[in-house]
Amino acid sequence: MSDQEISIFWFRRDLRLEDNAALWMALKAGVPVLPIFIFDVNILDQLGNKKDARVLFIHGEVMRLKAELEALGSSLQVFYDTPEAAFQEIIKTQKVTGVFANRDYESYARERDKKIYDLLAGNDITFKAAKDHVIFEKDEVTKDDGLPYTVFTPYSKKWKAKLNSFYLSSYPTKKYFANFLQCAPFKMPSLKMMKFEDFNFEFFPKKKIDADIVKDYEKTRDFPAIRGTTHASLHLRFGTVSIRELCRIGQKLNDKWLGELIWRDFYQSIIYHFPYSERDSFKPQYDRIQWLNDESQFAKWCEGMTGYPMVDAGMRELNQTGFMHNRVRMVVASFLSKHLLIDWRWGERYFAEKLLDYELASNTGGWQWAAGCGCDAAPYFRIFNPESQLEKFDKEKKYVRKWVPEYGGSAYPPPMVDHKMARERCLEVFKKALQ
Repeated sequence: MSDQEISIFWFRRDLRLEDNAALWMALKAGVPVLPIFIFDVNILDQLGNKKDARVLFIHGEVMRLKAELEALGSSLQVFYDTPEAAFQEIIKTQKVTGVFANRDYESYARERDKKIYDLLAGNDITFKAAKDHVIFEKDEVTKDDGLPYTVFTPYSKKWKAKLNSFYLSSYPTKKYFANFLQCAPFKMPSLKMMKFEDFNFEFFPKKKIDADIVKDYEKTRDFPAIRGTTHASLHLRFGTVSIRELCRIGQKLNDKWLGELIWRDFYQSIIYHFPYSERDSFKPQYDRIQWLNDESQFAKWCEGMTGYPMVDAGMRELNQTGFMHNRVRMVVASFLSKHLLIDWRWGERYFAEKLLDYELASNTGGWQWAAGCGCDAAPYFRIFNPESQLEKFDKEKKYVRKWVPEYGGSAYPPPMVDHKMARERCLEVFKKALQ
């Protein structure tokens, strides 16, 4: 065991050195900081697709971090293991005085952190956590009576009223880079060693935010054929950009775009206060719905072969790129849960497998919004008409023709369900369950 006292900074969903809350806390504490990252087998073993672009993205970003730290004379120790096993190994080989990490609000992360906290406490090691990937957490934005908001608009008003420069200030980590532990480079596990494929993937969005897109956001955000959104969600998900930086951009350039970041905080607040909503309907009465759950219809939806062009274009874009435009996400989610009467959880799980920016809170929140069963959801009788959505938001069919080249020809299937029939059936089934 090394005699030198060190502290550990544990990278998770915050893959950057700049403006990183818990990293700043660790470096400022004055004990040399060894950064670590854990490829958590508890999560990776659940991924059936071993050609997963998200794992590829994370691996690339961890390699970048490691190179940045080695340029500072330090390194990044990377584990492929369970978090408990990784920390047991660290404790055996290093004289650790404290561990620092940024908080995560998902149930699995909270259980994981509790186990690590207990393990460290049993070895007289402190575990300090900070708020980093949201602007407001836990009970920082609540109703006047202290209860959590379950409706977005009043939450958003309170969020904006509370916001000031303190919450948007960057953490000056760079000032303390000299406090990284000086050490020889560590070896990093390869994708192959972790049983994942290394491959060329061309659809990772750039990290830099296009200011012109932010400025024109209201005018362009609903039209999937144009680049009218910033695609910032992947970088937010893994913390390769700072939420504080993005909020400053939104505050300066476009309040509507800032509102999308507030939705993200809102959904994080919902899973923190109502963890059951990660798996079950926020409104429990919706779990009485008699879903049809036709597997062959679900397969057609997954493949983008429903006969509804906007739905099919969205699903094919998702399958190929790991991205789907937000307007289209609403249309395809409504179609699955309301036209086909397939449980929203089936769609949520499919998105969880495919989306580059998959984030449990926003994904379950979005799906429950579309199905009508979430907090502040669209009412169950609001059923998107995929044909009128197409006319309104892709009138010239540019988006559809890009992803469904056979559209308009004999190879394209007819609609799998009639909209009028499906709408009436949905209203009847939902009304019966909710009486």
